[in-house]
Amino acid sequence: MAKLIVLIAGVALIGFIIWWFFGNHAVDSEAASVEGNQQTVAVTVKGGYSPEVIELKRGVPATLNFTRLDSSSCLDHVVFPDFGVNQELPQNQTESIAIDTSKPGEYAWACGMDMFHGKLIVK
Repeated sequence: MAKLIVLIAGVALIGFIIWWFFGNHAVDSEAASVEGNQQTVAVTVKGGYSPEVIELKRGVPATLNFTRLDSSSCLDHVVFPDFGVNQELPQNQTESIAIDTSKPGEYAWACGMDMFHGKLIVK
């Protein structure tokens, strides 16, 4: 009986790990609001990024305001490889990052350890 319980627990754990890393999870998405000639989006950093996907309008200057509430050292930097940005995110402070919106496309960002990700879509 003990072997059966261990087998069931092991299969359940493997299923959970596969779902966690490869499953299709709901994505928090937000389109930037344009006011005047500027678009801004507030991004909360707590166990990941919220929103994870941000849509920006091409050609309008954009600023992303990251506020890190998470104490994890993994989330203490945000990296935008396509823009050459590696910004420190002090805990409980807001850091602003200007984004070049001159070229349409999809641009990824990640934490310093490349474990948590987000995406910019410039339309």
